[in-house]
Amino acid sequence: MAEQGGRRRLLGVDVGGTFTDFLYWDGAALRLHKRPSTPDDPGRAVLEGLAERGWRPHEVVHGSTVSTNTLLTRSGARCALVTTRGFRDTLVIGRQARPELYALHPTRADPPIPDARRFEIDERVAADGSVVRALDEDEVAAVLDRVQASRAEALAVCLLFSFVNPAHERRIAEMARDRGLTVSASCDVMPEHREYERMSTTVVNAYVAPAMGRYLSRLEAGLRAGGAATGLRVMRSNGGAMSVAEASRDAVRTVLSGPAGGVVGARAAAEAAGVGQLISFDMGGTSTDVSLLPGRVLERTDFAVGGLPIRTPTVDVHTVGAGGGSIASLDAGGALRVGPESAGAAPGPAAYGRGDAPTLTDAHVVLGRLRPDRFLGGAMTLDAAAAERAVATLSDGFGRSATRTAQAIVEVANANMARALRVISVERGFDPADFALVAFGGAGPLHACDLAAELGIPQVLIPPAPGVLSAAGMLQAPVVKDAEQGMVLRIEPDATGREAALEATFARLEAEARAALRRDGYGRCRVERSADLRYAGQSHEIAVPLRSASRAAIRAALAAAHRARFGHADTGRALEVVVARVKAIARSAAPPATSAPAASGPEAARTAPQTSTVVWDRPRRTRILDRGALRRSIAGPAILTQLDTTILLPPGWRARPLASGSLRITREGRR
Repeated sequence: MAEQGGRRRLLGVDVGGTFTDFLYWDGAALRLHKRPSTPDDPGRAVLEGLAERGWRPHEVVHGSTVSTNTLLTRSGARCALVTTRGFRDTLVIGRQARPELYALHPTRADPPIPDARRFEIDERVAADGSVVRALDEDEVAAVLDRVQASRAEALAVCLLFSFVNPAHERRIAEMARDRGLTVSASCDVMPEHREYERMSTTVVNAYVAPAMGRYLSRLEAGLRAGGAATGLRVMRSNGGAMSVAEASRDAVRTVLSGPAGGVVGARAAAEAAGVGQLISFDMGGTSTDVSLLPGRVLERTDFAVGGLPIRTPTVDVHTVGAGGGSIASLDAGGALRVGPESAGAAPGPAAYGRGDAPTLTDAHVVLGRLRPDRFLGGAMTLDAAAAERAVATLSDGFGRSATRTAQAIVEVANANMARALRVISVERGFDPADFALVAFGGAGPLHACDLAAELGIPQVLIPPAPGVLSAAGMLQAPVVKDAEQGMVLRIEPDATGREAALEATFARLEAEARAALRRDGYGRCRVERSADLRYAGQSHEIAVPLRSASRAAIRAALAAAHRARFGHADTGRALEVVVARVKAIARSAAPPATSAPAASGPEAARTAPQTSTVVWDRPRRTRILDRGALRRSIAGPAILTQLDTTILLPPGWRARPLASGSLRITREGRR
């Protein structure tokens, strides 16, 4: 397929629980599209959306929820585990951490691999990498016979200290692959210490990789059949992108794929608007993801999904079950709850005409904040009567007033999201007043001003197309290769020489990452180094960027990071390097970050200004405007509509359009 005028056409697509978002760059302009997701087959919404618009991209960057949903629904592959003798129950034993400290009858989810499919090999490698007990290949063959007899389609291999000496693990993996098994080896998935987390991460990868591989193969075939000349890339959890082959093999690295795209997009929008410190607030139909960016994107390596610990580089995102489709209900004590259950895309909120459960979206319709004739730019009409009937089912506890019930639903949802924002800011020692709130997602601009007022955040930034900002972030995301190596390297305060081993490890990891990029067709790249560091005697470490592997640089970097996190540092104590990390970053073709997208299709038409009664603190006459027609600042109360979202401007707030295309909203004072 020839490129039109030599221009390369790009598509960012984010599959959410309620809507699938598209951002298309034809080489000259950005165009956006939204359509309901198809939970039974997420890729179908992608293909149908492209067919609806007639778009034929050369390259697609995709944020996927397949890994996450596979874990949450426990619908992954039938897996087996091979480990060192004596460690088969590590998955069950875990650690002493108890999520519900005072529960009298605590329960925990079963591991993805049951007892009958966890097998042991009588081998042993010591902590220094020396072989204590050699691998017996006849025993391995017998164990693999049992694995195949269990009808497992995927195998996780996790041996003790394989991150120091992977020879035994690699040989078992090689013998298993010769038998046609899909194998995840811990020395490839997570070559680091901590046996439980390494085993859990490897098992998760084995559990979700087959589903991810099948999904991406179908999607790639469908894209080609529809006329797209795919280069299909998949968003990584750490804000970069990866090839289909890598995503199919290392599926655990895509678990936070969608939220990572939103953080990248929020940072790009903030930088274009001249904002350095921001809190990203991504509220969709099912959940809300928040992240603190104090001048940079923060990363972490430890998180959990569905009760399963995962250790892999990811954007530091905190998620709560609050979205436009969150279902409102009364608990056993009569208290109002909103979420975490969601109406999703099918049946969706009552206002969509298919469901009957009251949701946050229905509450906004009842309050007049979501306009039935302007939803999705007029492409979808909301059923206001159905929304009111659904909300009224909870009205007995609120004076039998649907309006007061709707206000309570919004207030409870705001409280849930404000708590999440405090977790990533106040509870970490950051003052929200020093940040701007970048609000996006289809529902984010509906709640941004209320949350900013609650936390004392002085300004809200609404990007040009907030409803598809995650897809925009995927277009902006670079191609990234991560490489890491676990070690325990002690560096004394006044001794030299040990850091040479760290430099050699960095050099090897850098060569591996650069080679991986070249295999994917990317020659030029920049490399970032970091290490997980701790003072001798500590049990947990801090991820610290490193520009040099010299003793002085390492000690200074840990001291600065330790002071920032804990308020003090022990500069006279020996330190330990626990993990060396390298990230190779190649820029991909991307539209300009300041390009403002336009709607395409019949819903792109402008709508005339209106006034209507909208319930804020009380009913008030409110202007209803098309955001695209806004040329000067405007004071609230007002509602700004566009294809991908609705922006609420409460009384006492003022919105001003910026040259970057974003909207800056500041508080004028209480009324």
